[in-house]
Amino acid sequence: MNPNSNPDDKTNETAPADATTDAPASAEARLAELEARHTEVADAYLRAKAEAENTRRRAEEEISKARKFAIDGFADSLLPVRDSLEAAIAIQNATPEQLLEGVHATLRQLTQALERNKVMPISPPAGTKFDPHQHQAISVVPADLDAGTVVAVLQKGYLIADRVLRPALVTVAAAK
Repeated sequence: MNPNSNPDDKTNETAPADATTDAPASAEARLAELEARHTEVADAYLRAKAEAENTRRRAEEEISKARKFAIDGFADSLLPVRDSLEAAIAIQNATPEQLLEGVHATLRQLTQALERNKVMPISPPAGTKFDPHQHQAISVVPADLDAGTVVAVLQKGYLIADRVLRPALVTVAAAK
């Protein structure tokens, strides 16, 4: 400051004259820019939210359909078995040999239908170690086999895709 100047006189200060006049204009421009960006982000958010909701709804519909029609393939595999049984009943004067032949053919159809649908039998041979996850011991009998091994299968068990549907009913060798 000049020592001869009046301290209340601010005309000699060198402040940019256009900074004060441009500040409101640039603030308004910045505000308009931020409002436009906010509108854009809000719109993108709403679109993403709607897309997520649509995806969730479609997934729920798919799950509902999968549950409703999950057995469709299995039922389709069993229809020929039913047809064979109905055909066997329809034969009036079948001989026991013909009936036995038809029963064997129907059993083959049923076995194929189960295998196509990943239903596999559990029928451990004698001497197999007893597995409580796949076998159910009905009795313990004296046998010439190692203790804790399967002696005989009383009823086959079944797995469906590596999960036990029904355990095999077995007799187990007793300790000697």
